[in-house]
Amino acid sequence: MIFCSPSPIKVSDIASSMGEMFDTSVPEEDIEQAIKDLTAKYESEEFSFQIIHAGGGFQFMTKPAYQSSIGIYLKQQSKKRLSNSALETLSIIAYKQPVTKGEVEQIRGVNCDYSVSKLLDKGLIEIKGKSDGVGRPILYGTSEFFMEYFGINEISELPALKDIVPEENSIGEEPA
Repeated sequence: MIFCSPSPIKVSDIASSMGEMFDTSVPEEDIEQAIKDLTAKYESEEFSFQIIHAGGGFQFMTKPAYQSSIGIYLKQQSKKRLSNSALETLSIIAYKQPVTKGEVEQIRGVNCDYSVSKLLDKGLIEIKGKSDGVGRPILYGTSEFFMEYFGINEISELPALKDIVPEENSIGEEPA
């Protein structure tokens, strides 16, 4: 439970969960002893993390010796995050594919060169061919990596637009 908790977990919360799981009360002293045993185990050099007591509970944390390498990793990961404009562009491509950059720009109302370039670099979209329209612009669509990244198997698994975009009120109608 300590491992899966996103914030420090209290002994009383562990006792409550264990009590429900085993349908009997588990003494807090037993839980505290188990935590002491685990804390001693993870103090060993072979582990890069430890259990700490903070915020009124217990939590797994990285040992100080590993802070710099994790800091570098997190810095690299933050560079990989998508901006809001890239997410908007990706959403349009996902729902309207195959789509040209011009069509995306018409929907967004702004130039999308940078966003499309970044999405191609990250492998979330790919070129699907050329349009039959004037100038034969490139058609974009989502990639296999997009499916993997968002944990879906088919584009049809994306939420329906009506599920995520609130309907506009008509004149004279009260909002629901």
